[in-house]
Amino acid sequence: MKIDSLDFFYLSMPEVEDIGDGSQDALLVRVTAGGYTGWGECEASPLTTIAALVCPMSHSACKPVVASVLGERLTQPSDIVRIHQKVRENSMDLLQSDHALSGVDIALWDLLGKMCDEPVYHLLGYKHSYSKVPYASFLFGDTPQETFEKAKRATQQGYKAVKCGWGPFGKNLQADIEHVVAAREGVGQENVLLIDAGTVWGSDVEVAKSRLKILQEQKVTWLEEPFHTSALEAYRALSNESKTVKLAGGEGAHNEFMAYHLIDYGDVGFIQVDAGRVGGLTSAKRVADYAFQKNVTYVNHTFTSHLALSASLQPYAGLEGHRLCEYPIELKPLAYDLTNDHLELNQGGEICLPEKPGLGMELNLETIKKYLVQTQIIVNKKVLYETPKL
Repeated sequence: MKIDSLDFFYLSMPEVEDIGDGSQDALLVRVTAGGYTGWGECEASPLTTIAALVCPMSHSACKPVVASVLGERLTQPSDIVRIHQKVRENSMDLLQSDHALSGVDIALWDLLGKMCDEPVYHLLGYKHSYSKVPYASFLFGDTPQETFEKAKRATQQGYKAVKCGWGPFGKNLQADIEHVVAAREGVGQENVLLIDAGTVWGSDVEVAKSRLKILQEQKVTWLEEPFHTSALEAYRALSNESKTVKLAGGEGAHNEFMAYHLIDYGDVGFIQVDAGRVGGLTSAKRVADYAFQKNVTYVNHTFTSHLALSASLQPYAGLEGHRLCEYPIELKPLAYDLTNDHLELNQGGEICLPEKPGLGMELNLETIKKYLVQTQIIVNKKVLYETPKL
């Protein structure tokens, strides 16, 4: 079969707030071949990524992503790997192409799974999918009391792990201490507590070190993204000091090599990649395999829909010892209502991938229609893109 169509859909909440919440808009990808349809999602700025899909060629290594996908053969996993490599070569100098490729790659795996009547994790080489322990992922409260209440509420809902991130954290040492103490009090001593600094310290190791004492005292499992993704020397320096608190990072990786570098040179204990950024499931599976070889724990990064959540779990579904998974609990309606299916907590406080073809997620077309942003890109009076029909 050959790929018949490739469409991007830009969705957005009516009002987008200036907060660290990636569920306020979305860029969906639809791919069709032989009567089958696959869906994916980019973790990206929608409009700039659509431009990467259709922009005029600048030169031989700066071609629109669509040119490497339409009409390509798709019958087996090796075809997706071939298309993936073709996009990387033909759009090498088009920096937003990594984001566009990620959503396309996910949609291709979803489509192939439906064609083969197999879950995606089977196509990725796993015979079994192990349940994961979701950590309730949310922003720090504006006050320590609000942080406590959020953490307490999450544990009451059955979560065994909680992650607080971004918000006011990282700007004032005493305030950070109070927030971490409040979070631990809300979570309780028996549950896992994770802290996400959201790259707030850039590459400043000393200011990050000043938080280690409270993180160690409160038995925090990891400190996530204390620095910019590429600040490898800072990661390694802090890792040498952090003792019981491991470092986590990688959501800013736009390809597998950036993730490898965090493992090899940044000395992270947990590598987190977003399938919607790193190059889709093809690249994410490579990172999961590499992490396994290096005795580093793989964790998904997901802060959008359950379509993205299902996709993000596929690359390490068969790694039994890699248990934690990010599970956003404060999604905007756009993100949560995007799918009719959801990965719900079972009685043991864990989640399992659906045993269905592809990603196992059915899209809610009414939600797509509700939040769809009508978009058109015109160059020299020629329409390069306009919102596709559903």
